[in-house]
Amino acid sequence: MPIRKNDLEHDFTREDPWRIFRIMSEFVDGFDALSKVGPAISIFGSSRAKRGSFYYQAAQETAAAFVRAGYAVITGAGPGIMEAANKGAMKAGGESVGLNILIPSEQKANRYVTKLLEFRYFFCRKVMFLKYSKAFIFFPGGYGTLDELSEVVTLIQTKRVRPFPSVLYGTPFWRGFVSWLKHTAVAADTITSEDLKLFTQADHPEQTVSIVQRFYRQPQPARGK
Repeated sequence: MPIRKNDLEHDFTREDPWRIFRIMSEFVDGFDALSKVGPAISIFGSSRAKRGSFYYQAAQETAAAFVRAGYAVITGAGPGIMEAANKGAMKAGGESVGLNILIPSEQKANRYVTKLLEFRYFFCRKVMFLKYSKAFIFFPGGYGTLDELSEVVTLIQTKRVRPFPSVLYGTPFWRGFVSWLKHTAVAADTITSEDLKLFTQADHPEQTVSIVQRFYRQPQPARGK
């Protein structure tokens, strides 16, 4: 079947050379803005968490506790857990950063973000989380939260980055996932029992802050290449 003119006009691979410049601009803008934020932690979790729900309130309190401990708070800028964390950070008088992703569902940044960056590309956004966060707190969430969790622990496991505290908040929610890792993944030799030490769990805001503070009081290994 011959290629039609309209097919060529919609061949998006022809845009790839120009796309490089958009990618570069996202990195430059992100590096410039976030280099001025200071020590920060990232909070991830479901965009579907309802205002006033248990984990929404916990995320808000956890973010406020980190601000009191001297950290800025970074989220994905959306609703749910992200909104709660930005709200807690802002109301505690801290820097409340949102890294918004421009997707077809048109996620809008929540009103509690005090420093907003917007990204077309997920991978550029992920680099910003990783480069400028001292710790990662994972509240109950879906595919996006699991994606961030998997990427963080994989990079630590493969020694591509320095170790970070990675905290799963909400033992009841994560129990089945952790059990599967212990009893299925380890048993199948797809990960080792040592890999289970790449994250820890917490159920209270102050406990979460304490885990991070304790981690950084210990001697730190050299950063990955």
